[in-house]
Amino acid sequence: MWRYFELLPVLDPNNIVSLGEGFTPIHKAENLGEDLGLENLLIKDESFNPTDSFKARGMSAAVSKVKEFNIKELTVPSAGNAGGALAAYAAKAGLQSHIFMPQDAPEATQKEIAITNATLNLVDGFINDAGIKSRELAATKGMFDLSTLQEPYRAEGKKTMGYEIAEQLNWSLPDAIIYPTGGGTGIVGIWKAIQEMEQLGWISSKRPKMFCIQAEGCAPIVRAFNQKSRFAEAWQNPKTIAAGMRVPSAIGDYLILDAIYESGGSAITVTDEEMIECVKKTASLEGLFLCPEGGATVSASKKLLDLGLINKKDSVLLLNTGSGFKYMEVI
Repeated sequence: MWRYFELLPVLDPNNIVSLGEGFTPIHKAENLGEDLGLENLLIKDESFNPTDSFKARGMSAAVSKVKEFNIKELTVPSAGNAGGALAAYAAKAGLQSHIFMPQDAPEATQKEIAITNATLNLVDGFINDAGIKSRELAATKGMFDLSTLQEPYRAEGKKTMGYEIAEQLNWSLPDAIIYPTGGGTGIVGIWKAIQEMEQLGWISSKRPKMFCIQAEGCAPIVRAFNQKSRFAEAWQNPKTIAAGMRVPSAIGDYLILDAIYESGGSAITVTDEEMIECVKKTASLEGLFLCPEGGATVSASKKLLDLGLINKKDSVLLLNTGSGFKYMEVI
């Protein structure tokens, strides 16, 4: 992703902390598309990133900037993959990281953190409770807090997904982008990248419709969209197997909803059962082992087609945000 160095927040290239993240493949999913009734289905597979998820992008940018600030310790609340990514990038940079995660975070990400020199703190509660602990530690010890959208650098790293989608599709954009949404930095970052590329003259003013997908058991953004609100109330008792979507209150709710409204997109839910069914369907038809969040986008694409929100000839791009191998106990 550092091919876009001039558009990222690090000033000195000597401060870049990279493990080879970015430029993940876009697969033309012909078999799956035929099954779903979509003629131009694409999957951008973020599981090819270091630490097996799109979180590597944000942590590469953020840890690089923290290194440039000459700050030695970082802290973050995480549902799983962000914690694993921070642990890896902080280790590469020679920095100390502190990760706060719910006790029921995926076992694979807990082990991923434990084998680095990171400090893992398991919290009895949800990611919002982990966030409180993380911010308290940062304030007390003078650490850099990397809570979602409470600093700008992680979103800057994730916006490179938008640059790549355009570059890989010959500087055009799909008709629809379907994104699984928890904290929302992915959809916010991609939308920001699209605006920047138009300003730079890289692309036309054409915009893809942005579709936010959430789990039925944790859907604050979908509920806010249905209420035509710009802000989302916290979801009580969130439940879903997709750890990355179990975010009851998104700090950047209005940024996510702005992208949906401005693009003419929508927000819908899928069930946990539908996610896993579509993980299996995609593996059997395309050979790709999606995470449950990725499975959610597959299920949602069929629902959006049935609802008439996309049509069968549209170019539809799904984001698979991580690897199914991190969810073995769920699968």
